[in-house]
Amino acid sequence: MAETKKPAATSAAVKKTASKAPAKKAPAKKPAAPKAPEAKVEAPAAEVKKPAVKKVSKGNKKPAQTTRLQDKYNNEIKKALMEKFNYSSIMEVPHLEKIVINIGVGDALTDSKALDAAVRELAQITGQHPVTTKAKKSIASFKLREGQAIGCKVTLRGLRMYEFMDRLVSIALPRVRDFRGVSKNSFDGHGNYTLGIKEQLIFPEIDYDKVSKIRGMDIVIVTTARKDDEAYALLEALGMPFHK
Repeated sequence: MAETKKPAATSAAVKKTASKAPAKKAPAKKPAAPKAPEAKVEAPAAEVKKPAVKKVSKGNKKPAQTTRLQDKYNNEIKKALMEKFNYSSIMEVPHLEKIVINIGVGDALTDSKALDAAVRELAQITGQHPVTTKAKKSIASFKLREGQAIGCKVTLRGLRMYEFMDRLVSIALPRVRDFRGVSKNSFDGHGNYTLGIKEQLIFPEIDYDKVSKIRGMDIVIVTTARKDDEAYALLEALGMPFHK
């Protein structure tokens, strides 16, 4: 059977009605929920960096330097003096406090280079730069004016003091010609000892060929002893060659 075709007018009418149909409205958007207020986050305060401190363990510390004479005093002489004088405390045992070496340069009044030579030689002997000493008052008979440089001196303490004392008693004094020991009567009553030396040449640091003039010096050994007999025992134990 032949198929029956629908009339074209009908399809056109359908298209017209479809075009006239009202367009559907899009659903209204729901209002967005109000945003919560943002919490203010404060920036952390900048940290103040403290300077780094290196911790030094006790095992890394360098041992303090000591001399041969200082070791002998700490290990032997202290115990011997403690037993001899019956001290109640180890702190009462006398010890060396300082050594003062002084050179008077009388010819510095006329020759300024003489003082420079004495300063240089004293520095070689002690290993420390000397201080110039000046006149405290004017003396017309000696043509001396107040404040004029007339000598030099050095004050030794600690390690240099023990080094000088060791060289003095073991090297320098035995080189004195016809040496028979130092006097026992040079204590001042308060435990201090004064020694006079006629020549600086007894010290091996001095070159004989470079010496312009032979000079003497005064050596004052200051101790913490309260009596002369205690100071005598201390110096004798340290090796001071007293005259027998």
